[in-house]
Amino acid sequence: MNNKNIIAATLCLLSVQAVANEAMQIAISPVNILEEMVVTGTREEKSKRETAESVAAFSQDEIANIAPSHPAEILNRVAGVHINNLGGEGHMSSIRQPISTGPDYLFLEDGVPTRPTGFFNHNGLYEINIPQSGQLEIIKGPGSALYGSGAFGGIINAITLAPPEEKSGRVDLEVGEYGWKRLLVGGGTPLSSDSGIRADINVTDNDGYREYGDYSRTSASIRHDGKLGKQWDIKSVLSYTDVDQSGISSLEEEDYKNNPTKNIFHGDVGYREVAALRFSSELNRVIGSEGLFTSTFFYRDNEMKMMPSWMVTYDPNIRDYQFQSYGVMLKQRQNIFSGRGQIIVGVDTDFTPSSYKENAITMLPELGQGESREYYENYALGELNYDFDADQFSVSPYIHSEWRLGSDWIMNIGARYDHFEVDYQDNLDTEIQRSYQRPESQTITYNEFSPKWSLIYQFSKNHMGYVNYRHAFVSPGVGSLFRPGSSQDSDKLKPTTADSYELGLRGVISEKLNYEIAYYEMDKQDAIVSYVEDRTRKMTNAGETKHKGVEVALIGQVTEQLGFNFAWTYREQEYKEYQYIYACYPPACIPPVVETRDFAGNQIGKAPRQMGSFSINYSPLDALSFELETEYMGDYFTDETNQNTYEGHTLYNLRAQYKMTDAISLQLRVMNLSDELYSTYTQNQVTSSDIDYRPGLPRTAYLSLKAAF
Repeated sequence: MNNKNIIAATLCLLSVQAVANEAMQIAISPVNILEEMVVTGTREEKSKRETAESVAAFSQDEIANIAPSHPAEILNRVAGVHINNLGGEGHMSSIRQPISTGPDYLFLEDGVPTRPTGFFNHNGLYEINIPQSGQLEIIKGPGSALYGSGAFGGIINAITLAPPEEKSGRVDLEVGEYGWKRLLVGGGTPLSSDSGIRADINVTDNDGYREYGDYSRTSASIRHDGKLGKQWDIKSVLSYTDVDQSGISSLEEEDYKNNPTKNIFHGDVGYREVAALRFSSELNRVIGSEGLFTSTFFYRDNEMKMMPSWMVTYDPNIRDYQFQSYGVMLKQRQNIFSGRGQIIVGVDTDFTPSSYKENAITMLPELGQGESREYYENYALGELNYDFDADQFSVSPYIHSEWRLGSDWIMNIGARYDHFEVDYQDNLDTEIQRSYQRPESQTITYNEFSPKWSLIYQFSKNHMGYVNYRHAFVSPGVGSLFRPGSSQDSDKLKPTTADSYELGLRGVISEKLNYEIAYYEMDKQDAIVSYVEDRTRKMTNAGETKHKGVEVALIGQVTEQLGFNFAWTYREQEYKEYQYIYACYPPACIPPVVETRDFAGNQIGKAPRQMGSFSINYSPLDALSFELETEYMGDYFTDETNQNTYEGHTLYNLRAQYKMTDAISLQLRVMNLSDELYSTYTQNQVTSSDIDYRPGLPRTAYLSLKAAF
């Protein structure tokens, strides 16, 4: 049976079952989206009716039913969100920004950043145990005053599962193609009338769909909820993740189309080993009848050893990052004027000592003049390129206020002030090599003030709208500052800033259809640009870009058995000011070339204009359910010149679940049902017309057995 027949048969099956059950269709109401509770914006539960930002949430049951093997499989169902799959659980993100490795996002666990400012990892979601989360929330656009650097394009907050009220547990065992194996075990028990404990373990291993693309992870978490004396509630979370991932290469067009499983990285070339330990303890105390004081203490211990796969061909090296973090987040919420006003004041502090070491390596065998390499497999260790310590301290006071202006209007006003100090110490005393610039030991300071404002209007019981303005920023990362490679002036970089404006509508129609619509514009200033001047590569803050778009989400319940989810976005992302001096000298260029390249007015590369998903959910029996999902990615330019284009793709995914007993169920997932050849990331260098592709997952089936006890 060919791919089209598979899809047609699936659609026919759903249609026939729908007709057969037409007589028993009874309309029911989906969950009212205005009453859905989210916690990320203020770190306290608040209904979407009172939320002036674009936020999506997945419940524990939704996460379990989707059963994501990669973060993309759940997050790409949100309008305006795209996470790609780079192999294993590697990824890049695109939320109101182009697909990139940029530090434009904040990843949280129970409201606490999983990494400190300046240590962003674009693969950072693999440090979070998403499949066993209790709730997953996604804020699109800049965050509230409670969040600082990194809360720029969006925030993803994974909330851990709370201990159960009765002793219980769950085991999910899943197997799939390409050596996929995953075991999810979780459970908990009450310890007393007001305390309990829960533990979850995720063990995943797979060979990968690309050659030498194996990947494994182990995640474990323990959460304790209880009382500290008579007045304090306490929640403590200890989580650990270990990731071992092989390097995955891009492919040129011929291999992409004819040999997409090929991987030019063999052995441990491009490897990545991650160990991430986090602990947080949140204490809450009710102050009188109108106040709540919250203090959250946290600790992080993170190490990553890797050979950067993107540098294997031109600057091969192996590196070791390490950091520990010690911090506290203090917050006081006070209701005033008989509940017509609310003020939240707080301060976040974080101290993170870190170290970085990098050794040059030589790929073996060494090649002669004019020779090319088909695969990369062996290497020899060379001398140290970098060895430095960077200790970062930040303190960030903020205020967030809410004012009820009559029965239908709510206004929020807030501001945040972030102060960062980075104490950098170069531990190498050798002479600086031209190809490896090293800034002198120094202390760098950043200060950023971020105002926030929003207004909510309740049109009626079932419809509301909001408008907001938020200033956001991203501080330069420690790597950008102190591991500049051949670029000069990296230590002079300053934060990239943005001003974001958003208009949104949210509501429910006839108790059957939930809708959310958002229009946004974002002006981004001081983007980092690399350029060449007098044969010296430099970096500076010179780029300005414009980002705007429309996001639409619909959730409908057609009958008691049939429902759907629709998410779509249209966006435009343009360079307003973006130019640099390009230089190329003999022997690469004869005669030499020195010219200014200006891309103002061009579309930003790797920024698809349209993205969307549509899923149909059908339950012919109480014990049986199906979901057919369509995932769409529009075309995009592969670099800033707008000369080359990736055509986009459409994928189909099927999920089926059968409940055998009250405690045991089977689930089948088939991803990429039509076995579409597609690329998860497509790019080319400005100086080259050769396009690199990242082949996506072919048709892949998974079968899981789930047992509750």
